[in-house]
This record gives sequence, structure tokens and C-alpha cells, in this order.
Amino acid sequence: QVQLDESGGGLVQAGGSLRLSCAASGRTFSTFTMGWFRQGPGKEREFVAAIRWSGGLTYYADSVKGRFTISGDNAKNTVFLQMNNLKPEDTAVYYCAARKSPSGQYDYWGQGNQVTVSS
Repeated sequence: QVQLDESGGGLVQAGGSLRLSCAASGRTFSTFTMGWFRQGPGKEREFVAAIRWSGGLTYYADSVKGRFTISGDNAKNTVFLQMNNLKPEDTAVYYCAARKSPSGQYDYWGQGNQVTVSS
């Protein structure tokens, strides 16, 4: 099993920045990709960004490209999401996730962290 512990959410004004962190523990050697998802009020959960530990490839949703950056510290099993130029529509609960394979469903999820962007 892999446990994911998130931190860094909060309230920020539009145009501001926040940095989310996700520390993995347990059988972390089994994780191949780590990602971030979010679920806004009344919306379905959506993909935000992901990073492959092998090679460091990154992936982004179109809605966050150029504003959000995902990065990771493989030695510390920690992934970060730097969010800049935040917009009110970025308001959501952000979830860290990990999967054991290059593609497909994610196997492990964090508890979620609220990010609120005021206009």
C-alpha cells in the first residue's frame, strides 16, 4: 500500500500563487506516475497534471498549461504542484494520486486539499 499526505492548500486572491505538496509513504517503489486531480463545486473530478518518475515526463490539462507546474523529488517520494496566476475557476478540492503503471487508472489517492481563489 501507498499512503499520500497532501499539504499547502488555502485561500488566495485571483492572480496569486499556491504550492501543493504530496508526500508518499509505504510501498513507494511501486509507484510509476504521480498526479494531481481536482473537483470543483458541482463538478466532476478532473485531471490537472501528472509526472512520470522515470524520465520526468510531465502532462497537463489545457486549462492549467502555462500556469501550473508539476515537479517531484524522487528521493523523497514527494510531488509538488506550483500554481501561479490562479483564477476563481481553479477553486476546488485538489487530490494527489499515484499509479503503479504508465497509464490507466490511479491506484492510490490522498485525502484532498481545499484551494479557494477569490475574485
